[in-house]
Amino acid sequence: MNFLGHSFPMIFQIFDNAVLSWGLIACGVAQLLKLVFEFILHKKWRPAVLIETGGMPSSHSALVTATAAGIGWDLGFDHPDFAIAVTVAFVVMYDASGIRRAAGLTAERINLLPADLWPDQPGKSLKETLGHTRLEVFVGSLIGPAVALPGLVFIGSPLHLIKLLG
Repeated sequence: MNFLGHSFPMIFQIFDNAVLSWGLIACGVAQLLKLVFEFILHKKWRPAVLIETGGMPSSHSALVTATAAGIGWDLGFDHPDFAIAVTVAFVVMYDASGIRRAAGLTAERINLLPADLWPDQPGKSLKETLGHTRLEVFVGSLIGPAVALPGLVFIGSPLHLIKLLG
């Protein structure tokens, strides 16, 4: 790849993939918003939510919807790759609000059982925040395209932004 008059290894092409970049940025925005929602809803400043699963909004939903929207914008909303991306997005979001949420609710109930039932694992409890409510998934699914599409339209890839700035 030749960028700004320099040849870079193929690995740097990843940074020129605008769809992937904006999908990851949307995921990051959603993850940062978890900190804000935690503070608003629970009146707690808990930076640990930045590395936890579950919570408002779903960063996985933001990632997959941003990527699907980006593929649609880049290749056309009638392209088969867009259909695949939307299908994957629905599977991820269904899993987050269904299977992973159910697993978290099950873990919550198991953690209520007496600890002496598991003498070989003293003091350990199961992780309870695995999935999302439908509202958390919905909000995340709106954040994705809201971040990715303006980024793709007005900026392009991160390398393109660096070129514009430098």
